[in-house]
Amino acid sequence: MIRNTMETPAWRALSTTAQALYPWLKMEWKGPQANNNGRISLPVREAAERLGCNMKTAARAFHDLQAKGFLILTEHGRMGVEGKGTAPTYEITELASRDGDGNAGKKLYLHWQSGHDFAVRAHAAVNPTGRNGKNKIPSPKTGRVVPINGTKR
Repeated sequence: MIRNTMETPAWRALSTTAQALYPWLKMEWKGPQANNNGRISLPVREAAERLGCNMKTAARAFHDLQAKGFLILTEHGRMGVEGKGTAPTYEITELASRDGDGNAGKKLYLHWQSGHDFAVRAHAAVNPTGRNGKNKIPSPKTGRVVPINGTKR
């Protein structure tokens, strides 16, 4: 951890869970020689286990790190063939990206201002058979979730 990073207003605005998650993400970086920044992956389930919290709390920590400019989601997680999932991948803005933006990263957190969070890229998937989406589908016109077959919830 770098003290200059931890003394920024963005760091102080992070939840304690997000502050605890950040070193775990940095440990996934393979260093400047085998730079994997932009492809850093830590599944939410594994992050929750490492942090000793539930998955919702860990997911909120990932979102908080994005909102304050410490992380950029580079690729969404997805379910692959035969039910094997792929975790989302991230770029840590403190570190140089693998695409070669020199020795310095984007350091978006230095530009964060209170009340002006960065956009958080998150899944907006609708599961029509899931717990809160039972008997609902997205409207083809608006994309909003609407009841099907006259059911009310």
